[in-house]
Amino acid sequence: MFGPEWKEGCPSCSFLVDHVGGALVHLADRDVAFTVVSRATVAQIEAFKKRMGWTFKWVSSNANDFNSDFHVSFSKEEMAKGVVYYNYKAQKYPSEWPTDEAPGFSVFYRDSDNHIFHTYSSFGRGGELAIGTYHFLDLVPKGRDEDGLPFPMAWVRHHDRYDKDPSDREAI
Repeated sequence: MFGPEWKEGCPSCSFLVDHVGGALVHLADRDVAFTVVSRATVAQIEAFKKRMGWTFKWVSSNANDFNSDFHVSFSKEEMAKGVVYYNYKAQKYPSEWPTDEAPGFSVFYRDSDNHIFHTYSSFGRGGELAIGTYHFLDLVPKGRDEDGLPFPMAWVRHHDRYDKDPSDREAI
């Protein structure tokens, strides 16, 4: 979501986590914690988090191999070879990926003895179920309207970078 050399978080990942805020209270009531993990430093994360107005927990994996261990960050060597391990298989590094980071969700369970278990992971478009905006777009005549774009989410911007405020749109 946010690499250490980046100036800001990934627009597509930011779009996804824009949908999390309202769910946090409901998740907490069901004993579920939501945390985002990025390789950016804590200072980078905190500044961007403040800009975006997010309240979820976001931690840095800058000093460890968490993202590589879960196959969502790739080394320069892996990228140079043109093959990375992602979504449970070795695959050609897709040219449409503009970065050494890729999306992924992982779920963990902590039992009463404080043991932690990795119970689920999903990659690529697997996170789309968290994106409520897509569900609305799938109901309208133009749908997602992504045909002809360089990649499906090319239209997505950080929520503070769209040209118009949604309240400026005319209702029918």
